[in-house]
Amino acid sequence: MESKNIGPVELREAWWLLTPEDRIEGFQLLEPDDAEEFFFDLSADDQAELVLTLRPGARRLWLRLLPPDDAADLIQAADEEHREQLLRLLDENTRREVGALLAYEEDEAGGLMSSRFARARPDMRVDEAISYLRKQAIGTSELETIYYVYVLDAQQRLLGIASFRELFASPGERTMREVMSTDLVTAHEEMDQESLALLFAAHDLLAIPVVDDEGRMKGIVTVDDIVDVVQEEATEDIQKYGGMEALDEPYLRIGLFDLLRKRVGWLAILFVGELFTASALQEFQHQLNSLTVLALFLPLIISSGGNSGSQASTLVIRAMAVGEVRLRDWWRVARRELTSGLILGTILGLIGVGRVTLGHLIGLQPSEHLAKFSLTIAFSLTGVVLFGTIAGSMLPLLLRRIGLDPASASAPLVATMVDVTGIVIYMTAATLILF
Repeated sequence: MESKNIGPVELREAWWLLTPEDRIEGFQLLEPDDAEEFFFDLSADDQAELVLTLRPGARRLWLRLLPPDDAADLIQAADEEHREQLLRLLDENTRREVGALLAYEEDEAGGLMSSRFARARPDMRVDEAISYLRKQAIGTSELETIYYVYVLDAQQRLLGIASFRELFASPGERTMREVMSTDLVTAHEEMDQESLALLFAAHDLLAIPVVDDEGRMKGIVTVDDIVDVVQEEATEDIQKYGGMEALDEPYLRIGLFDLLRKRVGWLAILFVGELFTASALQEFQHQLNSLTVLALFLPLIISSGGNSGSQASTLVIRAMAVGEVRLRDWWRVARRELTSGLILGTILGLIGVGRVTLGHLIGLQPSEHLAKFSLTIAFSLTGVVLFGTIAGSMLPLLLRRIGLDPASASAPLVATMVDVTGIVIYMTAATLILF
């Protein structure tokens, strides 16, 4: 790094282009306040990489600046051999909290939560609660958020919740039991992060308490944590929908071998699927040789089916992701796509007939069998598009039913399925109508 006046904005823009050595040098050139803000804005992976390059004293300082949930994310992102070493750098209380968070899977509510939250007893007066919470809030590391106050009994079971606005609007002599709301929205500690994100979206909350099987409150998940989850889930789904495994690291950071491994599996599966396309073509080689014009429209037929299937799978996968469609809605989806497929197929069939007629008028196609060939194109397009929409919409639901990720019903997979069936539908229609 040549410049001695580097700022956090410049360093953030150049971060992905820098070597680990340049990153640590640029970070050390920042002013203390800028360095702290920059460090907090980094992802857990980048924080772990940065901390592990620092001297032991500086490593301890930066790690202890993080709240327990963020420290747990950093340690989780570090290599296995460094995790115990990083955990020992924390003070005893924080180490205990972080250890409890690391016991959860990182995509569970328990792995996302913070165990530092504002709490009060049910028999505490409002003015006592405000005074007590003011003491808890001294120092930014004491509480994750103070938007809500959680009322717990002696066994740490969640009894109710009150916002700070409700506290300040209530008479000081009233008890927390009298002002708290018992209409609770909670997340189980083992709830999947995707379901948790849907819970936030449904209730428009800033934080959601996390409880165990007995109703004991374990922590809170805040909306800023869910923003990261939504981005992570969207990235994973998009990568899967492109016909590959989801990457575990950013694209420019993942090793070439791992990148190839993530991509080659699905490519091989799709290639094997396309072998059935070749087999189908070989089966109908006689018809193609007898009437060569059939081959001219083959790409048009099968691509229309693949496109319609990709549309349907995209719509259904997204609807499932945001909770608009569930497994029990499969028949409603099937009926809807059946109607859509018939209408779309008919429209494309009419366009196909127009193309055949135009080709005849300008001399590109022979005039013999014009009517029968037009009928073949119309019926084939309708059938292939109908199959594409049904397959594209039902495959994600089928995958969810057997416990797989619906995003695996990627556009390439649907297109490969429709390629084979499209050839069969097209050549069967040609055999029945033309031969």
